[in-house]
Amino acid sequence: MAKELAILSDLALKIHQNAHVCSEFCAACVYFFLSCYCLVSDVGPTITCLFLCYIGCSVSNMAKLAPLEDPLLDGDSTSINNSDPIKTRGNENLTRYSNAGFFSILSFSWITPLITLGNHKTLNHEDLPLLATADSAYGVYPTFRRKLESECGSVKNVTTLKLVKVLFLSTWQGIFLSGLFAFLYACASYVGPFLIDILVRYLNGEYMFKNEGYVLAATFVAAKLVECLSQRHWMFRFQQVGVRMQSMLVEMIYAKGLTLSCQSKEVRSTGEIINLMTVDAERIGEFCWYMHDPWMCVLQLALALLILYRSVGVASLAALAATVIVMLLNHPVASLQEKFQGKIMEFKDKRMKATSEILKNMRILKLQAWEMKFLSKIIQIRKSEETWLRKFLAGTATIRFFFHNAPTFIAVVTFGACALVGIPLESGKVLSALAIFRILQMPIYSLPDTISMIAQTKVSLDRIASFLRLDELRTDIVQKLPWGSSDKAIELVDGNFSWDLCSPNPTLKNINLNVYHGMRVAVCGTVGSGKSSLLSCIIGEVPKISGTLKICGTKAYVSQSPWIQSGKIEDNILFGKEMDNEKYEKVLEACSLTKDLEVLPFGDHTIIGEKGINLSGGQKQRVQIARALYQDADIYLFDDPFSAVDAHTGSHLFKECLLGLLKSKTVIYVTHQVEFLPDADLILVMREGRITQSGKYNDILQTGTDFMELVGAHRAALSSIKSLERRSTFKTSSITDEKTNSLNDFEVEQNVEDIHVENDKPNDTVEPKGQLVQEEEREKGSVGFKVYWKYITTAYGGALVPFILLSQILTVGFQIASNYWMTVATPVSATAETNIGSFTLMVVYVALAIGSSIFTFATSFLAVIAGYKTATVLFDKMHSCIFRAPISFFDSTPSGRILNRASTDQSSLDMYIANILWAITLNLVQLLGNVIVMSQAAWQVFIVLIPVMAASIWYQRYYSASARELARLVGTCQAPVIQHFSETISGSTTIRSFEQESRFNDINMKLIDRYSQPKLYSATAIEWLNFRLDILSTVIFAFCLAFLVSIPNSMTAPGIAGLAVTYGLNLNTLQTKVIWFLCDLEKKIISVERILQYTSLPSEAPLVIKDNQPDCSWPSFGEVHIWNLQVRYAPHLPIVLRGLTCTFTAGSKTGIVGRTGSGKSTLVQTLLRLIEPMDGKILIDNINISLIGIHDLRSRLSIIPQDPTMFEGTIRTNLDPLEEYTDEQIWEALDMCQLGDDVRRKEGKLDSIVTENGENWSMGQRQLVCLGRVLLKKSKILVLDEATASVDTATDNIIQQTVQQHFSESTVVTIAHRITSIIDSDMVLFLNQGLIEEYDSPKKLLKNKSSSLAQLVKEYTKRSNSGFGN
Repeated sequence: MAKELAILSDLALKIHQNAHVCSEFCAACVYFFLSCYCLVSDVGPTITCLFLCYIGCSVSNMAKLAPLEDPLLDGDSTSINNSDPIKTRGNENLTRYSNAGFFSILSFSWITPLITLGNHKTLNHEDLPLLATADSAYGVYPTFRRKLESECGSVKNVTTLKLVKVLFLSTWQGIFLSGLFAFLYACASYVGPFLIDILVRYLNGEYMFKNEGYVLAATFVAAKLVECLSQRHWMFRFQQVGVRMQSMLVEMIYAKGLTLSCQSKEVRSTGEIINLMTVDAERIGEFCWYMHDPWMCVLQLALALLILYRSVGVASLAALAATVIVMLLNHPVASLQEKFQGKIMEFKDKRMKATSEILKNMRILKLQAWEMKFLSKIIQIRKSEETWLRKFLAGTATIRFFFHNAPTFIAVVTFGACALVGIPLESGKVLSALAIFRILQMPIYSLPDTISMIAQTKVSLDRIASFLRLDELRTDIVQKLPWGSSDKAIELVDGNFSWDLCSPNPTLKNINLNVYHGMRVAVCGTVGSGKSSLLSCIIGEVPKISGTLKICGTKAYVSQSPWIQSGKIEDNILFGKEMDNEKYEKVLEACSLTKDLEVLPFGDHTIIGEKGINLSGGQKQRVQIARALYQDADIYLFDDPFSAVDAHTGSHLFKECLLGLLKSKTVIYVTHQVEFLPDADLILVMREGRITQSGKYNDILQTGTDFMELVGAHRAALSSIKSLERRSTFKTSSITDEKTNSLNDFEVEQNVEDIHVENDKPNDTVEPKGQLVQEEEREKGSVGFKVYWKYITTAYGGALVPFILLSQILTVGFQIASNYWMTVATPVSATAETNIGSFTLMVVYVALAIGSSIFTFATSFLAVIAGYKTATVLFDKMHSCIFRAPISFFDSTPSGRILNRASTDQSSLDMYIANILWAITLNLVQLLGNVIVMSQAAWQVFIVLIPVMAASIWYQRYYSASARELARLVGTCQAPVIQHFSETISGSTTIRSFEQESRFNDINMKLIDRYSQPKLYSATAIEWLNFRLDILSTVIFAFCLAFLVSIPNSMTAPGIAGLAVTYGLNLNTLQTKVIWFLCDLEKKIISVERILQYTSLPSEAPLVIKDNQPDCSWPSFGEVHIWNLQVRYAPHLPIVLRGLTCTFTAGSKTGIVGRTGSGKSTLVQTLLRLIEPMDGKILIDNINISLIGIHDLRSRLSIIPQDPTMFEGTIRTNLDPLEEYTDEQIWEALDMCQLGDDVRRKEGKLDSIVTENGENWSMGQRQLVCLGRVLLKKSKILVLDEATASVDTATDNIIQQTVQQHFSESTVVTIAHRITSIIDSDMVLFLNQGLIEEYDSPKKLLKNKSSSLAQLVKEYTKRSNSGFGN
């Protein structure tokens, strides 16, 4: 024997050493035949042969892959057999899976270099190999789309059934292969139960032929190896198919979202569509796990009945009847679970929709002190969701209880039938039946999950199909003509357009317009007259009722509300075009961006936060204009782009862009500023959706009243400036005295001029620089024990944990006891006698089965209760922390990261983590029970068990380092997909107008593939581990078999030995399940880790400080003292305000002006404590605002913000979300802000619908709603932050008069780019780069002709009088 082993070892060593010379296949064959020889000839080398099989399948491949590790990670290797490279679209690098050999794929060794690398360093996305073409969105989506359109004619005609059919046809090869492996697995798993009866008879001395024991052992082991291999590849293939399906659906949903009509957007919010991508598409991908379960269940049942009939005869019919009864329970259960799941998703959609809208508008919520009210709205929706979640989880627990006990129930019925019919029970037959019932336990146990998953998947498929059927933007609205085919750039004849086709009142009526190439056309009119709608109809966004619209040339569109993508400023400007440095510099100069970029820490490589959060309103608008200019289009459409910038910048933009770079282009611009009208070749005046006047400036001035109203308002504002310049006195002394006294309160002696000089001193300190938006935080290394501890102790302090563990131990104990009883209480053969009657046999067995069932029930429900409680507690805590986080958190955190946690991670907590956690403990207890049972027959199994378990633990630890990081990468790579989609939906009009849909689809597919990479490789890595663990557990089983067939029969009772083999058959399954669940938990627990990150966010100051609460009447005067105020947005960002000191006296009107980016809005945010100062302080009526609660501060101040915001709901809820005012007060406020008549014309009056983001109201109307809010509040301090930017001059004058009339005794701080809005102020504060450049009365500043304000007014009056073309 020693000689044989030496020869075998020598051969193995030589083959291994020459693996690089020998062909892979030949080497493996040698190993295989050597192993087979050992297996049939002797028992001793059995263990050796198993290891040789393993080496033959994997070592040569690992040796071959090792030198390729670095090139493969770089994605730059060549194929092993020098075949042509398989390339992914847009990338020349090879994928590791595509080029793996047969045995490398068989043993999953192709992933070994990645797992090895993960043990040496923290894996990053760049370390992952590329996806094979067939696994990438680029590879699968075009085929899927083509087949869907071929099947349905159009995506709009898709049904759930057709969607399923096309999904199947697009992935049928993978589905077929996984089904083949599933079939092999099912067949191989029944070999053991079939042979157990023969083995027991052999152990009882009933030999059929020589060496029968060794043949039986070899057959057992061979079947086990086939079972393991087929199971591993079945699991891998269906996960591969799942990734492909998810990629196809996510891209399909994205592409659909990019083409949705305005009506469809009202039906489905961004939050709802995000749910389709994150929850529904993922669930359909996960359904592949359960895809083969229905037919496998039938196959396994058929095989089970055949073997049972051989063992227990006609009693197998009783087993069939019991199984059918169990199956018949499926229908009502499936219906209930489908209903519950549908309701859960319905409320989850509502919650995500509300969350998405709130996150977009968190700044306004905090400014108005409304965030806690809106948090309660989220909590209320969640409570409704939890009602159905409780029912769903209770249903799941009940199903698990019944189906977990189904095998026991079937066994009781079968053995009871044997006792009644008189069929003798023998140990071998009982063990064979028990082994079958144990195998049947898996399909029956997984059946409830399958039913639940089918129900969930059907709901998800219905939801996606319903979304795909939504109306798309019609492509026939605009007739596109080839360039040069017409002398008209735009021709619109008898056009009638309406945002709502059901409305009897069209948005645009009888529009006739001819615009020739090279014309400049200005569009003006009052708020809500249809100016923006006219531009929207030209770019094809407004549904057409009738008429003809022809466009000749490419378009570039600049929206009224700036749309900026997250990312570098340079990328926003280039917008997919190649860099042309000369052209780029010209555009920057024309848009007055050069100086801004010099100030920014990284220039044009500065990363912009979500919605351009770290840019001012004017900077965002100029970036948007630069984007349009760089496209070099033929037709330019500007929707009031000058309202967001100061007067000087507006003049520069008009002169350099419209009259400069675009002088030969066709330009249509909407404007409320009359001074930009004289230079237009054609002016269109709009009212109530009609063009009431058209012509040149001087021509239409005399022909109608509409244009005269606008010009008259402008001239009135201009005359106020001129009268101010002529005025000889202006309260100078009194204001100066007030200001000096206020400064004395701070014990500061400097006057305004001193402050100016001091602030102009250069700042010598070195300021830290950094990007506002940082990479998403990702934990590294193993998930800390504190995360697990926090999870299990969140519910009732962990009080339920010991009870769950005790229930599981008792469950397994009773199960083992019942099987042990049936083994020892039945005779080994028909000739053996027993003293136990059939009645006693069954009574004891039933009693033990009932005991097991009781504790199964306790386990199921206690686990559900603990999991549900933990999910709800963490949800409440996370949302509370998010809503209390400072605004800097929302500025630097893309909403996709928060939505990902609220959606995907919360779903894991709700549905999965508790099940996985307690499945681990249950399987560990079962594994321990199996080892104890096996040791009763062959204690020597511990000789192999200990080293094999040590190897298993080593493998698991070796794998975990990579698995953790892959799981984390999955989490961090999903957020960009959500973020990109959210941005795309909000900017879909701009994207379509630039005809960039194809590029954005490409970007989305890249992001999907970036997400699919770690997801697929994570699935592969776990199969790599399971394959090796299966081999190791098979070693234990083989050793046990070898020992039992080799020892004398007298040493172990045949029944006990058979029981040990029965439990040994399940050993690898249990071990694999333990490791699988452990790894799955470690991946899923990252959801807990990510949620816990957001339960410990830094919080804003307390909402209310009871010990320092101001009086109810505070502020009674409204005097604001600012002293040495220094502000930066984050510690790693530069200082924005550099030591401001000034006073806004009580009841005064202060105008704040300055170039875009000078710090005007930052000062306002500091006043309302959205940003806390690094140094200095602000006092209001001698109370330091930093020492009181932020709700006490914000609720006493009023602000009309720069970005007008409305929320989904009604007019009433938008004006009064806290429900503090009567209808009469609301109507009064609406009348004062000039919206009363508009609202009265609406059918619902105060309950008129407001869609998401107020999209069904114009920008000007939204701004007037914001004015209505402050009129209701009537605070002593009012801040207007560009409050009139989106309205015409006439409406601006009305707003100014309204403010003067109703806030005459209030302190009003006005930030405005329009000189007319601030020229009547008592004081003007001129800021420049965070410093006070001027602070005095307008009279004094205008008297000094060199002052910045005087220069601004001079330029404004000059351009207003003469325009720019003269």
